[in-house]
Amino acid sequence: MPKLRVLSGKKLVSALQKEGFIITRQKGSHVRLSLGSSSSLTIPLHPELDRGTLKAIIRALERVLPKTKLDKIFYQ
Repeated sequence: MPKLRVLSGKKLVSALQKEGFIITRQKGSHVRLSLGSSSSLTIPLHPELDRGTLKAIIRALERVLPKTKLDKIFYQ
């Protein structure tokens, strides 16, 4: 099984913007991203995201992005 990368919130937001997500709003240290009108996702802008947080984000993104793109972003 591939190893989960250590990602910061800013790096993750940048990677998701390359996949077509748009920043819709920001409040404090959290950013809301959306892909069209159907799905939105909140990302904390912490220096290092916990594994549980990353796994929850991956589960939310599985409905929107193909597995190959998720592997490229999240796994080494």
